Amino acid sequence: MPVFPRISLKPEVSDYLKSIFLNKELLTAVGHQEAEQRFERLLTCLSHPPSHTCVRASTHLSVVFSKQHLCGSSSGVSMEIVPHPCIPDVLLLPVDGPRYSLQSEVVVGAQCGSAVLRGAHVFAPGIVASPKFMKTGDIVSVFSDIDGKCTRGATSFQGQKVFVGNGVAEMDRSAIFCTNEPTKGVAVHMTEPLYQSPSFDGVLPSLVFLQNLPSVVVGHVLGPRPGERVLDMCAAPGGKSCHIASLMKDQGEVVALDKIRNKIDRICRNAQMLCLESIKVFCFDSVKAVSRDIDKQRGTEGPPFPPESFDRVLLDAPCSGLGQRPNMASTWSLKEICSYQPLQRKLIHAAVSLLKKGGVLVYSTCTVTLAENEEQVAWALKTFPCLTLVPQDPHIGTEGMPGAGLLPDQLCLLQRFSPELSLEQTQPNTPLSHRANTDTIGFFIAKFLKN
Repeated sequence: MPVFPRISLKPEVSDYLKSIFLNKELLTAVGHQEAEQRFERLLTCLSHPPSHTCVRASTHLSVVFSKQHLCGSSSGVSMEIVPHPCIPDVLLLPVDGPRYSLQSEVVVGAQCGSAVLRGAHVFAPGIVASPKFMKTGDIVSVFSDIDGKCTRGATSFQGQKVFVGNGVAEMDRSAIFCTNEPTKGVAVHMTEPLYQSPSFDGVLPSLVFLQNLPSVVVGHVLGPRPGERVLDMCAAPGGKSCHIASLMKDQGEVVALDKIRNKIDRICRNAQMLCLESIKVFCFDSVKAVSRDIDKQRGTEGPPFPPESFDRVLLDAPCSGLGQRPNMASTWSLKEICSYQPLQRKLIHAAVSLLKKGGVLVYSTCTVTLAENEEQVAWALKTFPCLTLVPQDPHIGTEGMPGAGLLPDQLCLLQRFSPELSLEQTQPNTPLSHRANTDTIGFFIAKFLKN
């Protein structure tokens, strides 16, 4: 097996994360050595993708969905396709890789390298070094300069770099480093990325949707039912809204809010592609989604809404995103990492107000910090006596992380997807269906009942 690099972080951010994984409660629970190892494994896991691609089936259109749908489509998909053992609308496809480097090296910036790991080609502005005589048509290996120390225009680089795949040069070196004006366009067409997921461009667009496994779990944990009114507070790009509507058999109403105008169109396109008519999309800041003027709301569908307007609320909150994979380097400062907690609390305030008595609130993030996860749960329980933590179904991740003062029985009700706890990624013979529950992005889910 290859030796994976660790994600490159600013020292202050690395120290902050380490303090989380070496907090007093966790050290007492697992011991210093295990806590240290978890932290090191996390930094390694974040730098490469999970070992599988997760495909969610649109069960509102096809009650029976299996690998025959994919194998029989025009996609040319020919590989192991495994149904998830616990989640009926999920199929798993193995990721092909890793591949190995050749001789001729092109060096790109860290941001470009991360994009390549996610399936992008190399665009000219991302290249910082290339062989002296590189010509169009040359086969090259692409490396990411994760520390940002390579001098633009260099012919080679001996600093810290990480291989991200092989490709074919689409431009000469002279065109890439032209001094007259910035060169645009694809400079290296990636033919063998380090990891390759199957392409789903145009494949059964109404029946399959690419979505990370924890994001699919969120919809099931929310448990929407036909005929209910459900709010998705930070909905873009709409994958979770569409899943909620699908679980409701497109019967009822799913209100999807996002405050960024150009993201709204993406939600609408996804809903249309998946043939969902119950989703109502609005460009609106969810922090301001509660109206105290009930008379003003009569006869209107859009926000702001009166208190207790929704049966269920999903708050997939804006967060630091430190659970996203793959990510070989992050340039975020500690101030940026820590800036999300106040916004998340404002959104929780609005969510609790908009939720009916007896309704369900699900809070989730794609990050690994205590401040944005368990600490928010502890704060919400203290701030809103009407909220109670309730069990999650399915619960295929781990329990919550100690360190926020929550009781053991409360931690058991939380769900963390913690890739650092997975040893299966180093054991390729382990069945894909077993690896899928642990080898994921970092994610967190809490489920509340409003009494």
